[in-house]
Amino acid sequence: MHCLRYIPNFQYQIIIKLSKHLQLQNLITFSSSNSVPNYFEFAMANHDVFLSFRGETRYRFTDHLYGALRQNGIQTFRDNENLRVGDELEPILMKAIENCKMAVVVLCEDYASSTWCLRELVKIIDCHEKQGKQVLPIIYKVNPSNVWDQKGCYETAMAKHESREDPQKVKTWRLALSKVQKLGWVHYTDDMNQPEFIKVIVRDTAGRLPLPEPTDYVVGLDTRCEEVKSRLDIESNENVCMLGVYGPGGIGKTTLAKYLFDKIKRQFEASCFLGNVREKSESRESLESLQKSLLDDMGEETITEFGSVFKGGSEIKRRLRHKRVLLVLDDVNSITQLESLAGGHDWFGSGSRIIITTRDTDMVDKHMMGDVVTKKYKMEELNDDDSLELFCWHAFNSKEPAENFENVSRNAISYAKGFPLALEVIGSHLGGFESVDSWEEELDKYRIDPSIQGVLERSYNSLYELDRKTFLDIACFFKGEKWEYVKRVLKACDFYPVVRVFISKCLITVNQNGCLEMHDLVQDMGKEIVMSDSPTNPGDRSRLWSHKDILQVLQDDTGSSSIEGIMLQPATHEQVDHWITTAFDKMENLRILIVRNTIFSTAPSRLPNSLRLLEWKGYPSESFPLDFHPNRIVDLKLPHSVLKLEKSFQIFEDLTFINLSQCQSITQIPNVSGAKSLRVFILDRCHKLVKFDESVGFLPNLVYLSASECRVLRSFVPRMYLPSLEVLSFYFCKKLQNFPDVMQKMDKPLKIYLANTAIKEFPDSIGNLIGLEHIDISICRGLKDLPSSFFKLPKLFTLTMEGCYHLRRSFKRFKESHSTLDDCPNMKDKSRDKIRRENNTKIR
Repeated sequence: MHCLRYIPNFQYQIIIKLSKHLQLQNLITFSSSNSVPNYFEFAMANHDVFLSFRGETRYRFTDHLYGALRQNGIQTFRDNENLRVGDELEPILMKAIENCKMAVVVLCEDYASSTWCLRELVKIIDCHEKQGKQVLPIIYKVNPSNVWDQKGCYETAMAKHESREDPQKVKTWRLALSKVQKLGWVHYTDDMNQPEFIKVIVRDTAGRLPLPEPTDYVVGLDTRCEEVKSRLDIESNENVCMLGVYGPGGIGKTTLAKYLFDKIKRQFEASCFLGNVREKSESRESLESLQKSLLDDMGEETITEFGSVFKGGSEIKRRLRHKRVLLVLDDVNSITQLESLAGGHDWFGSGSRIIITTRDTDMVDKHMMGDVVTKKYKMEELNDDDSLELFCWHAFNSKEPAENFENVSRNAISYAKGFPLALEVIGSHLGGFESVDSWEEELDKYRIDPSIQGVLERSYNSLYELDRKTFLDIACFFKGEKWEYVKRVLKACDFYPVVRVFISKCLITVNQNGCLEMHDLVQDMGKEIVMSDSPTNPGDRSRLWSHKDILQVLQDDTGSSSIEGIMLQPATHEQVDHWITTAFDKMENLRILIVRNTIFSTAPSRLPNSLRLLEWKGYPSESFPLDFHPNRIVDLKLPHSVLKLEKSFQIFEDLTFINLSQCQSITQIPNVSGAKSLRVFILDRCHKLVKFDESVGFLPNLVYLSASECRVLRSFVPRMYLPSLEVLSFYFCKKLQNFPDVMQKMDKPLKIYLANTAIKEFPDSIGNLIGLEHIDISICRGLKDLPSSFFKLPKLFTLTMEGCYHLRRSFKRFKESHSTLDDCPNMKDKSRDKIRRENNTKIR
C-alpha cells in the first residue's frame, strides 16, 4: 500500500468523499486508517493494458475480452463507470493510461456519448503520439467511417456535446476520433464468431507487448541455502568436497543450486554453473563441448577442440588442479557425466567445492574420487506457509492471498504437495480468474488427476488450440532454441505464436540470451500428450523425436499424414544404410524436418512440399527431388551436404534463412531473385565456390551474408544494392579481388569483413555505404590505395588494416589532408591517435 503522504491533498478529499460509496460497491477496502484504498493503488500500478469501453458492452463483449486477457497473463486495467463521480477521479484514470504499456479501445455505438470515454481516448492518442504507446481500436458493430468521420450515431452524440460542452474540448474529441483511422483498427460485426474474434485480439495484444521481466521469487531458499553451506564448509581449504543435492523433479534442486552459486561464487578463484547436463550430453551438445564450456566459464580460454573426452578431462586437470574452484553440475544422471566433468580428486585445487543436482540418491556414492569428501543433501518439499507464499506470488503478485481468497488458496496448494513447479503453475493458472466461485470450479478439475503431471496438463488444457500446437512443437523440437528463430518457423506454420502466453502460465521461460527454457517435467508432459495419440504406433503420432521411433518408421514405411514434425538427433553418431526412400511420401503434412548427427547412405526420393523448416546436416543428394516445391518454407539448413545447388530459387518466396556452409560440391550460387524474403545467407567454407549470380546483389531484405574461407572464390557480384544489409563477410577468401559497385545509398548500420583477401581496390561508389560503421581489411596486401569517398563516410568508426603495408603509406597522405579527414569526424581522432604510436597497424 502507498501511504497517504504520497498522495496529493485533493485525492485525499476524494477518498473521504467516496469511501462509503465505494465500500458499498464492494470494490474498495481500507487496510488501515492511513492507507490508500485498493482501487487507487490498482489504478496507479503498472498494467499491461488499459481497456477503454462504454457500459453497453460491459456484460457482453468487453467482459469476455477482459477475462480472456487476464487468463492469458495480460494484466488489464478496466475502468469502472460506477466510480466516476464528478471530475475528481480523472487524474487517477489518466495516470493509469500513462502507466499501461498498451491501450485497447472498444468503440461501440454509444461510445461517443460518454465524455469520460472521449477524455480517455484523447489521453490514449496523446500517449501514442508522444510515447509511442501501442493502441488497438476495436470498431464494435459500427460502420468504421462513422467513428472517424463522426457520422450517424457518432454525429448525434457529438452534436449533443456541442450544445453543452466547451467548443474547444469538443473539437479535441473530434480530432481524437478522426485519428483512430490510422491506428490499425479491427472491425467486429454481428456475423462474426465472438470467441474466435476475442482469441485473435488476445493474441494480437500479447504479440505487441514486451516480454515480462523474469522474476525469481525467493521463498524458503535462505534456510536451505544455509543448511547446504554448512555442509560444504566453504571456509576450509584443506580438501576437495563434493555435495549431491538430490530429490524428485520439480522440487527445486536447480533453483537452490543457482541461488547458492550466486551467493558464494566470489569466494573462489573461478566458478562455473553447468545447467541441464543430462539433456545436453544426450542431445546436441557432447560431453566434450561441456568440458570446453566448463573451462571457458572458469576463465581458461580454449581455442581448439579437444578431440576426445579423455583429452578434455586431462585439459581440465592441467588447467584447474591448482585453482580453488566452485563447480555446479545441474541434473546429472550418469557416472560418465561425472567422470568427464569432475573426474578425480586431483582435478581441482584444495578447497574446491563441487555441487551436483540429481534425481539419483546414490549418484555421489557411485562416483569414486579418492580423497574427495562426499556429502549429500535431500531436497524436501516446501512447508505449508512457504507453499502459500510462493503460490500467492504467482496468483496475486503478493505474498499473501487477496481478501476472501485465503481458504480457496489453501485448498489450491494441497494439490501441489509442496512442489515449487506445481505451485507456480497452479498459481499462474488460477490468477487469471477473478471470483472465488471460478477458482472452485477450476479446482474441481484438479481433483480428477491430482498428480504433478495432471496439474501441468491442466494448465496445458487451458491454452487455445494454436497455443497447444505451439507448446508441443517447443516441447518436442525447440527447447533451448532462440525464440526469434522458433517464432519465425511457427509463424510460417500459421500458428502465430506468442511466448508471453506460456510465460504467464509458468510453462516456458525465456533466458537472458533469448532462448526458450522449459522444466523437464513440463517437457515430459508435452511429449506424453503426443505419445498418447498413438501409444503403440509412432507413425500415427503428430511429432517424432526418439531416434529409435523415427528409424523404425523410416525403415518400415509406417509413416502417415498425422506426422507434422520429425527431429532425428541421436546422442551418438549414427549411420543409416537401409531405409525406405519413399517413406516421406505419406507425410504430406510434415512441417518440420530436422536431421542431425545421422548419415544416410541414400537420399529421399520425395520430400513433402508442406515443409516450413528443413534442417538436414549432411543431406545425401546433389539435388532436391524433382517435385520438391515448398512454397512456404522459411528455413533451409543443409551444412556439410553434397548438394550442388544448380537450380534457381524461384519457388522459395518465403525463404528467410539459408545455411549451406561446408557444402563442398557447390561451385556457384544460382539465381535467387525469387527469394525476396531472404534475410540470412551463410556459405562459409564452401571450398569450391567460384561465383555468385548477379541477383544476390539485389535482395531487398538481406541482412547477413557470409562466405568466409571460400578458397577459390574470385568475385562476389559486379554491382549491388542491398538496402537491409548489416553484415558482409568474406574473411580469408584469399582469391577474392573485387568489391562491387554500390548502386544506391545504403544507410543501415553495416559491418564488412575482408581480412586476408586479394582485394586490390574499392570503387568510388563505396561512398554510397553511408551506414558503414566497421570494416576489416587486415592483411589485404594487394590494396594500395583508398578512394577519397571512403573518408567521407559519415558513420565509419572502426578501420582495421593490420598488415596493409602499402595502404599505410597512402593513409598517411590522407592524414595530412585535414579537409578530407574532417569529413569523417568519427574516425579522425581515432586514426590520428593511432598514427602517433609506433608500429601502427590498427585504427579504431
